[in-house]
Amino acid sequence: MNPSHLLGPVLVLGSGLLGASIGLGLRARGIDVVLSDPSPSAQAVAVDIGAGRAFDAAETLVPELVVVAAPPDVTAQVVAGALLRYPSAVVVDIASVKASVLNELTAREDITEKDLSRYVGTHPMAGRERSGPVAARGELFNSMPWVLCPSEQSTAHALKVAHSLAIDLDAVVFRFSPEEHDGAVALVSHLPQVMASLVASRLQETPSNALSLSGNGLRDVTRIAASDPSLWVQILGANAPQLLEILKGVRTDLDRLINTLSAPTAPGARLDLAQLMAEGNAGQSRIPGKHGGPAQQYSWLTVLVDDKPGQIARLLTEIGEIGVNLEDLRLDHSAGLQVGMVELSVLPSRRVLLVDELTARGWKVIQ
Repeated sequence: MNPSHLLGPVLVLGSGLLGASIGLGLRARGIDVVLSDPSPSAQAVAVDIGAGRAFDAAETLVPELVVVAAPPDVTAQVVAGALLRYPSAVVVDIASVKASVLNELTAREDITEKDLSRYVGTHPMAGRERSGPVAARGELFNSMPWVLCPSEQSTAHALKVAHSLAIDLDAVVFRFSPEEHDGAVALVSHLPQVMASLVASRLQETPSNALSLSGNGLRDVTRIAASDPSLWVQILGANAPQLLEILKGVRTDLDRLINTLSAPTAPGARLDLAQLMAEGNAGQSRIPGKHGGPAQQYSWLTVLVDDKPGQIARLLTEIGEIGVNLEDLRLDHSAGLQVGMVELSVLPSRRVLLVDELTARGWKVIQ
């Protein structure tokens, strides 16, 4: 067991996916975690999976840290209650919007600057399509960004405790102001969710024979459209001003594309389409690559495997024997055939070796 930075106990208010995952991660380091949730059943499940022990109102609890894992629309209210009830504890929240929570806390007459000195807004950039404590994983935050958004009132001690929480969960810590955070997540998180949902909504009346042609492109674009609508109503509403400006830019680009496609053979139309695609290439290339480093252009190849147990494991084992490191992997299936298609991403300098070695071992490689 690795040593922890937090001493505990840690009180987690909310035992959904994130709250229970925090509990599991901290318990793995031997930290005393106490769970409290308005839903007795959710709390009971979180306790049963080992995320912590149940809150006992009769216990005199003096937590080192209170983690508020409540829905965004009640986060500020729960944070305020924790600040008032536990006057020696540092209080953090993990809501996906930060400025609105801080503004609501600052406006409260019962919360003083001294109270706010113990508060730090945070946001772990991790999650799953599934929700609830049954989907919790102690490793959920491993190597994922965890943003700290201290206010002007936050003390160095409060910031240190918030930092310790992220480190104990093996996250990668970033520091933003609340406004910087909300602007960033509007672009890299909230916009993709909206666009995925808009694309997926077009599929509602699509004939099933058309959907049978779907490939990884459609699946990749719409994967996060399966997210919880009630949660996203709160997130989008709380961060509406930041997201609205980005959506206006998207609308300008859409209007430009619609105008061009209305006369696709007009002079300059093809050039404009090419420029739109190139602008997408330029933006995509700026997304950080593996381990958060600079994006690289990797080479892709596809290997056909029989759709039966053990084939993908054997393929990955043989790639390891060849000595080529995989940068990424995607799995698809051939429509109507019992064949899987494993798309592999490698450094360009290793592509020829991998193709030759896999072919020599009897694998069918599509270049």
